[in-house]
Order: sequence, then C-alpha cells, then structure tokens
Amino acid sequence: MDILSSRVLLRPADYDKTLAFYRDGLGLAVAREYPGGTVFFAGQSLIEVAGHGATGNPSAFDGALWLQVRDAADAAAELALKGIPIERAPVREAWGLVEMWVRDPDGVSIVLVEVPTEHPLRRDSRWSAG
Repeated sequence: MDILSSRVLLRPADYDKTLAFYRDGLGLAVAREYPGGTVFFAGQSLIEVAGHGATGNPSAFDGALWLQVRDAADAAAELALKGIPIERAPVREAWGLVEMWVRDPDGVSIVLVEVPTEHPLRRDSRWSAG
C-alpha cells in the first residue's frame, strides 16, 4: 500500500467555534475551504475541520495533535493573549522536548512541542559519525 497523503479529520460539536479556534486561536493557515469544511496547514500535515459527516454525537478523540512550534514560551504568551487556556505550561520533558498542552473546544488534546537545538530530532544523521 502506498500512502500518498494524510490529514487529521475533526468533526466538532460546534463547527464555527472550532473553526475559530484553529484559524484565529492557533493561527493555522487555510489550505483550502469547501462548503461545510476547512482544511488547515499544520506543518507537514493537514487538519480538516468538517461541518459534515457527524453522527449527531461527536466521538471522543483519545489521541492528541502534536504540533511543533519554534518557541514554546512565545507560543504560550501568544495563546494567553488570545484567551486560550493553557492546560499545562511549557516543561522540558525527560526525553528532551519542551511540551505545552492546550485543548480545542471539543476537548481534543493539543501538544505544542519545541525541539531544542541540541535534541536528536534536530541532528542530520547523514552527517554524524558512527
């Protein structure tokens, strides 16, 4: 099987509220819009907020969206100015990443991650000795 592209599809309880959260709150750029939905750029992925296809009850999303930011402290300040509650302030985790947690209007967990300069995710393994 060849996977050609992927995206996270959200079916919120309140389309307009969730649309505003991702567009205005997080400041994601719109990739495309269609009647009843909006697709956002999210780094190397896409997040689609759909106002269609819901079964009447939005299902719980037990996972999380992982969004990399340049600076977690700057992101926290920006979100606070926009009135977005921060569930957990930026913390450097044992695995070396700086993580901050927020939730969208439907309670979907969003982990905003800063990858520090010295972290292995920043290293180009093609040029390392070994």
